[in-house]
Amino acid sequence: MTVLPANGAFDAETALGYLVRHAIPGIDRIESERRSLTRLLPSSAGPVPTTVMLHSDGVTATLVGSAHDPPADVLGLVGDWFDLGTDLEAVGRVLDQDPVLADIGRVRPGLRVLGFPEPFEATVVTVLGQQVSVRAAGTFAGRLAAAYGHPGPAGLTRFPEPRRLADVPVDELQSAVGVTGARARTLRAVARLFADGFVLARGPDVRTALLATPGIGPWTTDYLAMRVLHDQDACPASDLVLRRALGQVKPAAVLERAEHWRPFRAYAVMRLWTAALSGLPTEPTTGRTSERMNELSEARTVGGR
Repeated sequence: MTVLPANGAFDAETALGYLVRHAIPGIDRIESERRSLTRLLPSSAGPVPTTVMLHSDGVTATLVGSAHDPPADVLGLVGDWFDLGTDLEAVGRVLDQDPVLADIGRVRPGLRVLGFPEPFEATVVTVLGQQVSVRAAGTFAGRLAAAYGHPGPAGLTRFPEPRRLADVPVDELQSAVGVTGARARTLRAVARLFADGFVLARGPDVRTALLATPGIGPWTTDYLAMRVLHDQDACPASDLVLRRALGQVKPAAVLERAEHWRPFRAYAVMRLWTAALSGLPTEPTTGRTSERMNELSEARTVGGR
């Protein structure tokens, strides 16, 4: 077992809620009582079954069925996945100038921007989540994994590789996953993009390549920048939950207000998503409302988008 401490506070409850909401049947094994998730993680030696346990000050990572510590590249991946290295005090010095964000930060002081362990999987799941609930996206992803995934160690399934999906007929994908024809075409286009050597990384060329893929728009690219590329200033301004949290405003109004959150707009978004999903107020709190904030601080959040 290897201990990976967080740089400051770590909101294990919100992180657990995120893992539960985004779990893919057949890929992720979650034990909520232990605050743990087990899945195959990529390494230079191939996929390794790893259990990650969440604690109030960080996480621990353990190889399933082995006395050895996880390899260094797996530990680095886990640290990035759970955003352990970010200095939340520096984030707070900026975001706490906004009264709403300050209230949320007080209730959830260890809130971090959790990502995904694998870029291709993240892109596929994000596409599957367009215009549907997170639960529905997980169901679709589970069907995809069951139909095209690979059996791996410890009885775990490996998410389908890009080349496995790149040449699957659209009607077959549509039937296997239960999505529309348009969504199936986007899945295959994404698989072909990655199969041809596309690397999801920061840079304008990457954004251009994503936006040129049929079925991928600004929300998807901004969401991936936030969740996969660890862009601390990413802001999916068209997100419906975010817009509702700010009072049913238009994307342009989100961006205008978000100017005050730079360079940590992603953390502001995470605070507002968490507030919306866990019942925290998204207006400045005074008097009795502050008492309600204190009550909600003891409640478990459902963990973001």
